[in-house]
Amino acid sequence: MEHAVEDETCHVLDQRYCVERRVYNQGTLQKQLHKKEKTSLPLAQKIARSCRCSSKKAKSVLCSFLPIFTWLPRYPVKEYLLGDIISGISTGVMQLPQGLAYALLAAVPPVFGLYSSFYPVFLYTFFGTSRHISIGTFAVISLMIGGVAVREAPDEMFANTYTNSTNNTDLENSARDDMRVKVAVAVTLLSGIIQLCLGLLRFGFVAIYLTEPLVRGFTTAAAVHVFTSQLKYLLGIKTKRFSGPLSFLYSLIAVFENITKTNIAALVVGLICMVLLLSGKEINDRLKKKLPVPIPMEIIVVVIGTGASAGMNLSKTYGVDVVGHIPKGLRPPQVPDISLIPAVFVDAIAIALVGFSMTISMAKIFALKHGYKVDGNQELIALGICNSAGSFFQTFAITCSMSRSLVQEGTGGKTQVAGTLSSIMVFLVIVAIGYLFEPLPQAVLAAIVMVNLKGMFKQFQDITRFWRTSKIELAIWIVAFLSSVFLGLDYGLLTSITFAMITIVYRTQSPQYRILGQIPGTDIYCDIEEYEEVKECPGIKIFQANASLYFANSDLYINALKKKTGVDPCAVLAARKKAQKRHRKELKHLHEQKKTAVLKVTNYTENSVKHEVMNDELPLNGKFSATTQDSSPDELERFMEPVTNIHTIILDCSPVNFVDSVGVKALNSIIKEYEEIGVSVYISGCNGSVVENLARLHFFDKDARRDLLFPSTHDAVLFSQLKGLSASQTPVDVVV
Repeated sequence: MEHAVEDETCHVLDQRYCVERRVYNQGTLQKQLHKKEKTSLPLAQKIARSCRCSSKKAKSVLCSFLPIFTWLPRYPVKEYLLGDIISGISTGVMQLPQGLAYALLAAVPPVFGLYSSFYPVFLYTFFGTSRHISIGTFAVISLMIGGVAVREAPDEMFANTYTNSTNNTDLENSARDDMRVKVAVAVTLLSGIIQLCLGLLRFGFVAIYLTEPLVRGFTTAAAVHVFTSQLKYLLGIKTKRFSGPLSFLYSLIAVFENITKTNIAALVVGLICMVLLLSGKEINDRLKKKLPVPIPMEIIVVVIGTGASAGMNLSKTYGVDVVGHIPKGLRPPQVPDISLIPAVFVDAIAIALVGFSMTISMAKIFALKHGYKVDGNQELIALGICNSAGSFFQTFAITCSMSRSLVQEGTGGKTQVAGTLSSIMVFLVIVAIGYLFEPLPQAVLAAIVMVNLKGMFKQFQDITRFWRTSKIELAIWIVAFLSSVFLGLDYGLLTSITFAMITIVYRTQSPQYRILGQIPGTDIYCDIEEYEEVKECPGIKIFQANASLYFANSDLYINALKKKTGVDPCAVLAARKKAQKRHRKELKHLHEQKKTAVLKVTNYTENSVKHEVMNDELPLNGKFSATTQDSSPDELERFMEPVTNIHTIILDCSPVNFVDSVGVKALNSIIKEYEEIGVSVYISGCNGSVVENLARLHFFDKDARRDLLFPSTHDAVLFSQLKGLSASQTPVDVVV
């Protein structure tokens, strides 16, 4: 079958075409074409039409804002329900321990991780456009929130506040936790409002500035921060939590300074859990085709850890830190503390962008795989509603979880019904059996967090991949990683985005410049330095740059043109002036010698004059006089004409997407400079938008400017060859 397809393809590619037409430039082409008349409605009618309401339009608006109405009425129960139930249970089993664990990263009590795994997941079912991603807590976002919470509510703020109380430590911890929850909720509210505003303003395209190398380098750095922050829980030691620049180094130093205080029992529990989790993940990876659902090792480890802790009383006997009190039931709604918003505004922007980037990237992957579309603007609205509305119920910011999304999709999930079922499982735990997890050691949660970083640490392999494919993308990855590790995730993200934008400017300022030649017998033109078969057309230089022509690279474009073609009008004109000056000196010198000879004629006899003239070797006939006095400018021009066989330069603008006013000035300068040395400049391959730019920027105001534009490079080459033939009156090989 494959051979048959290949043979058919080769047969199609072997076909030939023959077109006979005149050579077109922009002027002749415009005379032959007639633009369609575009009728525009008056502004009042446009407003009236946009405000006109119909049942169809109302339904469309409702479905775009609540995408659940597009798929739920047509939900095939027999085909999808069983898969969604299995997927929802599997995802919910992961959601529970991750919610508890990621709350530690957010510097809030574990129960708030359960809240964040319920409310937003339920809301996303109604407003999200992706059918497969799992919304909820995520390590990177949780860590970013934790950094803000620790910065705004450091431990020192609550130290020695309750010195007169017998339980001053418990009161300090309670006050500290309450304050950090307020900070986390305020950040969540503001990030949700930012996402909602961006979505309503149709700013979903902002995700393109968070390019893949940037996101992967950033998340790898976040994994380093997360791993470092969990070391103290794994070792069972108490250290201060740091935030801001160099927090990674400060955390490591604090851990190593207290390494001798390691709680052996906590370390053993954590290591056993890590071994079990890694083994379970390995089994799931190897047997994923045979297992109906992945082995839920995370919840198994939580159950085993909780049982062992309760049975052996690890907290009192060995001093192992446990999760502690988990309040039963849901909290009533509460208005976030808006007085904290000015202090967390910049952090909220970073969290909003990173959260959206993670969500839309995973959503697009699954949408492409399963053949449906996701709307970036609606995803922003969905995340904005989940975060802003959830903040009233004491949740912290959420996004898409990569590990849970893979489980939700891999276990047969078809729609967000699976997500709803996972949130219901979390709800049951909160209202009924959450207290059972109170003896759970924090080392178990640290082990869950660390093992879930395995996929992120694998992203170090990107270094070798980007080294082979793109050095610029490698630079973006490294800058994102290093800046986020050492400056913190907020400043690191800002630095990496700035650097990524600088690379965009660098790429447009440093495009590839080529001289094109013709593949013999065709109208195809390629880089002469790439292929041996490509030949240059005699007397013609075809110049191409793979970038638009605008203020940032116009000077570079002109310099590259002169260098690549080997024809520099400034140098030629300078050489002419120098030659003219030298020629005038020679004429002046000869004229002075002639005067000297005439004086000698008046003082000596004719024979003596002849003798002197013969000695000085100065011709005194009329031919000399005519040469010195009647030299015409054309003769001088021919005398000083540089040795060059280039009569035409063609600027291939097919890769150009736009031209600005500075670019037009550059084109005018190029045409004028080369006209002064007798070299014609033509422009070929401009698309419609570029031609419109040129017209709007008055490029065609000068006479015959449209005749310099050609729809294709081959048209320009044929015209140049025929023009060169008529000008030189010597045989020229015309390519047809």
